[in-house]
Parts: sequence; C-alpha cells; structure tokens
Amino acid sequence: MSARSAGASPAAATSGDRAYTPRRAARVLLIDAAGRVLLFEGFDPARPGHRYWFTPGGGLDPLESPAAGAARELAEETGLRLDPAELGEPVWSDATEFTFDGAWYRQEQDFFLHRVDSWQVDTTGFNDIERRSIGGHRWWLPDELAASGDRFYPPELPALLTRLGQSAAAGQDEASC
Repeated sequence: MSARSAGASPAAATSGDRAYTPRRAARVLLIDAAGRVLLFEGFDPARPGHRYWFTPGGGLDPLESPAAGAARELAEETGLRLDPAELGEPVWSDATEFTFDGAWYRQEQDFFLHRVDSWQVDTTGFNDIERRSIGGHRWWLPDELAASGDRFYPPELPALLTRLGQSAAAGQDEASC
C-alpha cells in the first residue's frame, strides 16, 4: 500500500489500545482486455519480509476528491493519465487498519474501476517511499491471485474482481440483445 504522507491527518486517534493516523485514500482496479488486474508488489520498509500485492492508488491530498486522487495516483504510479470523470463512481469502499514504516494507519478508501485494452506501466512518477518499497508489478487474473498463496490487499480482491467481471459480462449480454 502506497504510504504517501499526503492525505494522512497529523492528528492521531485511537483504536483500542493503539494510536493511529486517520487517512483517506483512493485506489484503482486497472483491468486489461484479458481480465487481468494490475497489482504492485510491495513491502513494509520496517518489515522487509512482509510482502504483499496491492492496487495502484494512495492517500488523498487535503480537499482532494476521491476521483481526483485516484486519477493523480494512477498517473504517478503507472503513467496512465485520465480525467477524474473517466473513473466514474467508486465500485467499492472499505476501511482498513495497517502498519507501514513503523506507523499505524486507519484508512478509509474508495476503489474505482478502469478498463484498458493494454497498458505499459511507467513507474517514473514513483515518489521516494514508493521507489524504496515497491519491488515490481504484475497483471493478475482473479483466479491466479486467489490460488497464488501470496498476500494481497484488500483480501476480498479476487471475489470483488470476479463480481465486477460478471457485472460487465451481464451488461454486454444485455447490450447484444
């Protein structure tokens, strides 16, 4: 998970016995014509052995809308530039708590869906923490991801992708009638 400091509130809150930094984020499910989703392989600098796959996206800047943040993050992390309106409405939202580089976060995040025929990922827009904590990227089919044994976030990702793929297929069937 991209841990940009932008979007993280300087005020800490508590969850049980833990103090955490509240954070708003926007993420993009970038899916190619083969039905594969783009994921980055990341690790926590404070726990280098803790590796995981995650979607493009990250923390929102103050007063930034989720769609604008998702479009900005997508451009910075993949080189794909979109108008925020092209992302439409979020297809899913959740809240998660995680540690990254020694800090505890509680993140509320919206996920947007964008389909491309294909895309050559350009990571030259990575910031310093992304360069230090992302080892690569890969396009995954939902079934491959679910069967991989690898850690990925959000844990519901394969089911979410399958549901979204079925929704798109149903819409295509209806359009062809």
